[in-house]
This record gives sequence, C-alpha cells and structure tokens, in this order.
Amino acid sequence: MSSILYVGLDVHTTNYTICCYSIKEDKCFARAQLAPDYKEVVKYLKQVCKQRGGECEFLCGYEAGCLGYSLYHRLSQAGFPCVILAPSTMPTVRGKRVKTDSRDAENISRCLAYHTYSAVYVPNDENNAIKEYLRMRDDAKGELKRLKQQTIAFCTRNGACFDGKQYWTKRHLDWMHALVFNHPVLKESLNEYLVRYYALVEKVELYDRRIEEFSQEASYEIPVRQLLCFKGIATHTAMSLLTEVGDFQRFCTADRFASYLGLTPGEDSSGDSIRHTGITKAGNSHLRRLLVEAAQSYGRGAVGRKSQKIKVKQKGNPPQIIAYADKANERLQRKFYKIALRSKHNIAKTAVARELACFIWGMMTNHIA
Repeated sequence: MSSILYVGLDVHTTNYTICCYSIKEDKCFARAQLAPDYKEVVKYLKQVCKQRGGECEFLCGYEAGCLGYSLYHRLSQAGFPCVILAPSTMPTVRGKRVKTDSRDAENISRCLAYHTYSAVYVPNDENNAIKEYLRMRDDAKGELKRLKQQTIAFCTRNGACFDGKQYWTKRHLDWMHALVFNHPVLKESLNEYLVRYYALVEKVELYDRRIEEFSQEASYEIPVRQLLCFKGIATHTAMSLLTEVGDFQRFCTADRFASYLGLTPGEDSSGDSIRHTGITKAGNSHLRRLLVEAAQSYGRGAVGRKSQKIKVKQKGNPPQIIAYADKANERLQRKFYKIALRSKHNIAKTAVARELACFIWGMMTNHIA
C-alpha cells in the first residue's frame, strides 16, 4: 500500500535542507542537508522510499526564490511531482523567535500536506526565455537611468549646471560636449561617462528592436496588438504582461488578477473598527511597476480625445476591442484627474494602475461586453 509523503526543501545556492512529513503519522522525519544538486534530492527520495519498505508517493515543494524553475523542472523530469510555493501565501507563526533552514523545510512540508499555500505558475519554455530577455533589457534600462543620474551629478559637483528645461536632449548633450573644466582629467571623466551613455542607449535600442520581433510571432501577435489599444502600453509592457502572466484564464476574476499584482488595498480591522491600508504589494512587483508607469500617461491630454498615436496603435483590431479600449481609456483618464484634484498624484497613479489591470484582464479573457 503506497503512502503520500510531503517533502519540504529549503533551498539555497550553497545547500538544500530537506525533510519529509506524513499526515498519517503527523510528524516530520528524515531531516537532511544536501549538496545543491537535484541528483542528491533524487537519491535522498529513493533512500526514504527504501527505508519505508515499499512504494511511496512524493510531493516535493520549495519556496519561490533564487533557483527559479530549474529545480522544479529537473525533479519533474526525474518522475517526482514538485510545486513552487508563493511565500506571501504561506501561513506565518506569530512571535516565532527561532528561524532555521530545518524549521523552514518543516513548514514547507506541512503547507504541502494541508494545502495552505498558492502554487507559483510555471511558464512554458518559450514564455520563460522571452521573459528573461525582457528582464535583461530592463536591467540595461536601469543601468542607463543610474548612469544618467551619475553624469548629471558629476557635472553639478564640478560647477556645470544646465539651464535648459529637459535633460538628455540634443541641446543638453551638445552642452556637455562643449563643457570646459579647469583640469583635463575632469573632461576625460565626463567623456567616459558619455561613451558609456551612448553604448547603453544603443544596446537598449537593439533590445527593443528584438522585442518587436518577438511580438510578431504567431503566439503573441494578436494579444500584443490588442493590448496596444490601451493608453500607456507599448510593446515592451504588452510582452511583459503576456510572458509573466502566461495564462490570464487562471484568474477567475479581475480582482484576483489585481491581487496577483499586489495592487489591491490592504485592511487592518478589529471589532467595529475598519481601516484600509495602502496596496498590499504582495505579488508580481515587476508588472506592478510597469502598470504604475503606464498609468502616468492618463494624467496627460484631454479626456475622451484620442491622439493620432493611439489611432495608429489601434489600427487593425476588431471594432469591439477598440470600443472596449476607448471606454477604458476615457474612464481611467477621468478617474486620474478626479483623484489627483483631491488627493496625491501617486495615489491617482496607483488607483488607475489597479483599474487598468482589471481592464487588461477583461480584454485577455474576452470579458469585454
């Protein structure tokens, strides 16, 4: 007679801490520390099965973290079912003062046994590969942003302050190239900053062209074209949404999708006292940031007026998709101005980002009536 054993792994790049839990016996056993290699985990599971004196069914699990999906795929290919647990959905013990890898592994095994967790969605190989490319591009963009700040700070420290309204325009770059300092090494330093700037700009442009090519593939072309109908969403954001989320149908409601992004308000209530807090931020922080950035565009332009850029982006889509996006764009723009007038600008951006996420879910799941 087979028995199900729940295997919790607390994984690090240096070692794996592992243990088994049996509901029938209500205890953890076979605690061990292994080398960070899936083959060691497979060997451990076979030894446990042998010690139990018969065939065992295993369900392995570990928290989402530095290993990504690699251990999941390797254990699954070896014939051992595995899940990745979302840490934000796992129960926490209040007042716990002792935290060790062994206790973490035990907690994971119990969560698996009693299903007190939500599993992380595992994308297919194509989605995962393109997602990694998009994040690599975002890293380069972040490096470019930091370099711009460092270059402006360098100029300011050395008495050169630009009197124009916008930085990094042609006029600003020409101004920096024409700067003269009281020591040649300072000019050499500025030139090195600018060389790195031009190299990073060229790299980001190259990555963006490659992302445009990805968006033309059969599996992405139609949903990307639909997402571009929304104001503030470009190809990069659309591709990030499609590759990070994978299957929008796994969220039964728009609120569930917004919750996945961490854009829903938190609550701290007790008795008759009800107090709502800021957004939970317990979800996909990468997509949340992209949608908040997209929401800023709703603070510009006249309500209900469609720009030529939006018309070009919407071209080729079915009339019902365009009508749905136009309704969303007008509603979100009105909401942005209404909240911004009586509250802070950041609150308006966050509120619009949450509702934009709901409209995106509606379009991707065909709830556009």
